[in-house]
Amino acid sequence: QVQLVETGGGLAQPGSSLRLSCTASGRAFGTCTMGWFRQVPGKAREFVSVWWGRSNRAYYADSVKDRFTISRDNAKTTVVLQMNGLKPEDTADYYCAASCQVILSNIRNADAYGYWGQGTQVTVSS
Repeated sequence: QVQLVETGGGLAQPGSSLRLSCTASGRAFGTCTMGWFRQVPGKAREFVSVWWGRSNRAYYADSVKDRFTISRDNAKTTVVLQMNGLKPEDTADYYCAASCQVILSNIRNADAYGYWGQGTQVTVSS
């Protein structure tokens, strides 16, 4: 079956960096979209960044643009989120997501993704 396994996360000080990685298995994800959402208790899951597989282009939420960078390996099984300039408001559980059917206009909608990782916690605090 399809699995998305996340690594990385943890505790970081404001202004520092963390790196999240997500590796997919169980099917081919060549032109599929993979990326990251985050969630804090009591709030809906929020779009962070995705790699649009059909054109190999990255998309970011305004709140993380210019601080976070998403990349994907040539085998197209792993997506990495490099998070720089971390802020306390980046604190959340981060989830890897994948979809082979999502359309471009819907990439920021968590409901459009059928595959999810188990989540990894990121805490930004001094």
